[in-house]
Amino acid sequence: MRAIRRRPRPRSCPIDLAPTSIWDPIRLGIDENACSVDITLIYRNILLAGEPGAGKSGGLNRITAHAALATDCRLWLMDGKRVELGLWRRAAERFVGPDLAEAIDALGELQAEMDRRYDQLDTDGVRQIERQDWTDAIMLVIDELAYYSATAGDKKQRDQFSLLLRDIVARGRAAGIIAVAATQRPSHDIIPVSLRDLFGYRLAFRCTTETSSDIILGHGWHARGYDASTIDPEDRGVGWLLAEGGIPRRMRCTWLTDADIAAVVTAVTS
Repeated sequence: MRAIRRRPRPRSCPIDLAPTSIWDPIRLGIDENACSVDITLIYRNILLAGEPGAGKSGGLNRITAHAALATDCRLWLMDGKRVELGLWRRAAERFVGPDLAEAIDALGELQAEMDRRYDQLDTDGVRQIERQDWTDAIMLVIDELAYYSATAGDKKQRDQFSLLLRDIVARGRAAGIIAVAATQRPSHDIIPVSLRDLFGYRLAFRCTTETSSDIILGHGWHARGYDASTIDPEDRGVGWLLAEGGIPRRMRCTWLTDADIAAVVTAVTS
């Protein structure tokens, strides 16, 4: 397989600030043939993971930018470091920093909203929201998942957070609730199989071991040649995307600078 040659991250410059819809494809970047890589996240969830410095913030920011510009989507953000997604704070309906108790409260509110939506769907006699329906989608974006699920607070709090998140990821799709989670610690204690398998889409950036790669993509993919541990450490933003088609696709995420993000936030809040 021909590798993506090392070069600076591609950029969408100038960034398109036109309003979008969450029902439209999100452009993540390019593949090794320089073809556009697009995904649609309505009715889907996506997990992004890789070692520190692997470039997962590129993918995370591209997804967040699309949701921020979407006129039919509300952003809920959680960031254990505060500063990565903090740039998007003004565009978000809800922002949670490194506060596990607040994160649990927010997930509880989102779970209640999910249940309310299912009550409405049941009343309407339909199984899922549609593009023309009565409510906006909600995108929950969590960066530094490990902070909330394995580091902060006590075990009872961490377990409560994980249970709430698992329920939202498992049941939220038909109610228009999209979960996007990212971590730089791809290990079984952070991403148990029971949670990982609920994420229909997965994006594995550079990992230190083939085991870590399989924790993200799924068991056995490295043996079939899809191994994020073989990505050159200097190839930031390059990863294996498991999405439509069911076979991982090697790609490079488009990069957004802080100025690009500021331009998007200004466009959607002014």
